[in-house]
Amino acid sequence: MAELVVLHTESSKGWGGQEHRTLKEARGLARHGVRVLFACQPGSRLAERASAEGFAVSLMRMRSSVDVGAVAALVKLIQRERVDVVNTHSGRDSLLAGLAGRLAWRQPLVVRTRHLALPITSRFTYSVLPHHVVAVSEYVREYLISEGVAADQVSTIYTGIEPDALALDGPSSLRGELGLGPDAPLVGTVAILRQKKGHHLIVDAVPEILRAVPDAHFVFAGDGPQTDNLKAQIARLGVAGRVHLLGLRRDVANVLAGLDLFVLPTREEALGTAYIEAMAMGLPIVGTQVGGVPEVVGDGDNGLLVPVDDSPALAEAIICLLNDPAMRAAMAARSRDRVASHFLTDTMCEHMLLLYRRLLAGRSR
Repeated sequence: MAELVVLHTESSKGWGGQEHRTLKEARGLARHGVRVLFACQPGSRLAERASAEGFAVSLMRMRSSVDVGAVAALVKLIQRERVDVVNTHSGRDSLLAGLAGRLAWRQPLVVRTRHLALPITSRFTYSVLPHHVVAVSEYVREYLISEGVAADQVSTIYTGIEPDALALDGPSSLRGELGLGPDAPLVGTVAILRQKKGHHLIVDAVPEILRAVPDAHFVFAGDGPQTDNLKAQIARLGVAGRVHLLGLRRDVANVLAGLDLFVLPTREEALGTAYIEAMAMGLPIVGTQVGGVPEVVGDGDNGLLVPVDDSPALAEAIICLLNDPAMRAAMAARSRDRVASHFLTDTMCEHMLLLYRRLLAGRSR
């Protein structure tokens, strides 16, 4: 079988779940013998990381959605490297690389991955330019269909994680860092401190939780624009000794391994990689009934789901699990099982490769 060449394009310069998934896909596809290329903008963090891992990266400015120079550069790249699949990711590169794919004499397969739960801004880059769209959850897939994308042109392929990246050499040091004993109930989350992630709802719930579980503590790992607001809220409620803001942490596995319960009352989520990482560490989950979260967290199975923006319901769910160690242990085991069954990087990459090959085979008939 001839070597498959896949070009990932990304106009975003930042680093988040979208870019992380793209790099994990590249690693996994490379393990399957696929030659993976990147086209990114100068200053792109994805470009920096991909290049550091040995992937060929072409840097090109994508100044606007009508950047003719970028389209021409992408056409040349596609033809020179004999690209079989162009996989686009953000709005601008999906338009530019989608056009380039359609204009190139090789006519590669054009696939767009939709990573977000936000409303789409251009149906053209979902229904016209790509031959197929990949959604990161059934929630996102159903939304795209409701916006006019043909059902047979959208596939769901869940984001996977790499369990080895969460491996620890020894026990977590988190409790020692906080001066907590092994029996102190510890609830936490790992997420950027943005309004939509719902950290303020956890803080609102803390006084009620402490009435039922007086020795409970709470940790937030992450930084972001809500830091000062959360500090003020914590001080106003008088819970500064119980809610610990850890700031940005690179030792995510170490933090998760120190918890009894993972909580993230997000208002918006396409899937929820933070939940998946916590599940891989064997944690029961409290999440929200929103977006793709119910596809990750089974209510009553490996966690509890509460309505969005409902702090009393959040408090009730946390109290329920903190007061029932047997339920937590059963849910923790099912969390690990769910990750092994549905949310591994190897599974994600195998499904992406199968999709590419199926679509390419269909075009050659």
